[in-house]
This record gives sequence, C-alpha cells and structure tokens, in this order.
Amino acid sequence: MAAVPRTVLASDGRTLTVAEWGDADGFPVFSLHGTPGSRFSRHYDESEYSRAGARVITYDRPGYGGSDRDRGRRIVSCTGDVAAIADAFGFERFAVTGRSGGGPHALAVAARLPDRVTRAACAVSPAPYDIPDFDWTEGMDPENVRLTEVALTGGPSHVAELEGLAEGILERVAADPGNLFGDDWALPESDRAELGRPERGDVIREDVGEAFRNGVWGLVDDDLAVLSPWGFDVSEIRVPAQVVYGNSDVLVPRRHGEWLAQNVPDAEVVVEVDGHIGSPELLAERVRWLVQPV
Repeated sequence: MAAVPRTVLASDGRTLTVAEWGDADGFPVFSLHGTPGSRFSRHYDESEYSRAGARVITYDRPGYGGSDRDRGRRIVSCTGDVAAIADAFGFERFAVTGRSGGGPHALAVAARLPDRVTRAACAVSPAPYDIPDFDWTEGMDPENVRLTEVALTGGPSHVAELEGLAEGILERVAADPGNLFGDDWALPESDRAELGRPERGDVIREDVGEAFRNGVWGLVDDDLAVLSPWGFDVSEIRVPAQVVYGNSDVLVPRRHGEWLAQNVPDAEVVVEVDGHIGSPELLAERVRWLVQPV
C-alpha cells in the first residue's frame, strides 16, 4: 500500500495528517510514533505488515509534520484524535501500539477506548513522572537527564534547547542516518548497530525530516505531556496488553518498563535483548501479536 498522506479533522477542527502501510484489507493497527517522530515512523519493509495481515495507520501527533499543534495537550488528549481517524477510515475495532514517547499515548487509547481497542502494546515506554517514591531519571543517560531538567523548566529556554537539538539531529541525519544521536548519548552497542543498518537509513531521514518540518512544537508538547499528569491511570486498561522494555536502555531505563509491567493489569511482558531501538524482527513479531483475534 502506498503511503499516500490523508488529512482528517479532529473534533475541534485541527488537521491530522495520516499515512497507512501494509495490507489494505488487513486488520487495523494504529502505530503511534516516538518522541520526536512522524507518520513516517515504520518498519523499513512494508511487506512485513502485509504478511501479518495488518493495515497499519500512522499519524503525525499534533505539532509534528502536517498535523496542527494542540497547545497544552495531555497524553490522554490523543484518544480523541485516534477516534476521529478511526471514524474517518470506518474502523469499528482496531489495535494500538506505541514505542518510546508513543507508548503512553498507546496506553491512553487502550484505557479510554476499551470498546474499540482489541489489543495494545507499549515498547520502551516511559512511566508516569508523578509516581510516588520513583526516581524517574535513575539509570538514564546524563544527556537525557539534562534534557528532562530543561523540559521541567519550560518556557523559552526549553524551546531554544530543542531548536538546537533539532538542528543537530537534522545535520547528522543528512550526512549519516545511523548517527542520529551523535556522541552526546552513551548508547549501548546494540542501539548503535540497529541505527547503522543500511536498510533503516531512508526511513530515519524521512521520519526525522517530517518531524521537524514545522519546527519543534510537537517535541515541546510531547515533553510537557509526558512530564505532566497523563489524565488517565494505566490501571484502567482492560484489553490484552503487552509491555516491552530493554535490559540496557539508557533513554528509558528498564525500571520504567518494570513499573508498567506491574501496573498495567495482566500485561504480557517482553524483555528485549538490549537497548532502546529494538530489532525489526521484534517489531514484526509484535504486529503479528496485535492482529490476533480476541
């Protein structure tokens, strides 16, 4: 299926830009991109979706790519946008998955649309920031700790920091998409190796370029949403759910995944071999799990 962009109106009139991948007659799976990211975040081999029987729907979260900003949005705000897209496509039931910054959003959709969501998965997802007696940055790479502290200050300094970050990312990715993180982060070798796969290059360039096409507002609002109350509780989730995390993840440390695994009711836990990026093979396996009937 060609990734023809489509626009859908949210309930408040905002534009959401959507793409679809895989089997046009397959079971619908919403795949919610990370932070930063765009609708172009996907498996580099679209035929993996077709083989799984999945019609994968991606969209630019507000402020990214072609989607209008939704200033002050919370994590739970995405449920209305996903519902609007599902309605526009005529989907009564669908599965949802999200990786990294998309993880909390996938959990929100599972919690608040229980009559429509069949299965849900979150991979290397952060836990809520406001958990009592939980050191959110423990085990996190120092650069990510610093960026978290900047985000907590908010305001112009946060925006300026992210503008500089985006400029560096775009420069590095233009030269070498495998150098997405540069030298500032001490990523495990498994993450460096995954990013260096030649077959990933075009997707990384496309995804990053679209994420920042209209500035850094999507990233600004993602930061603020993750670090503020999410607007729902993961204990609300009643659909079959999968929590995936990496043993040596320094961007979202494994203790976040362990907390989610303990607090998402009856979650199936998958521990990835190593870091944050994950292998395409594991992604394909997750999609096959998501399309299973319940």
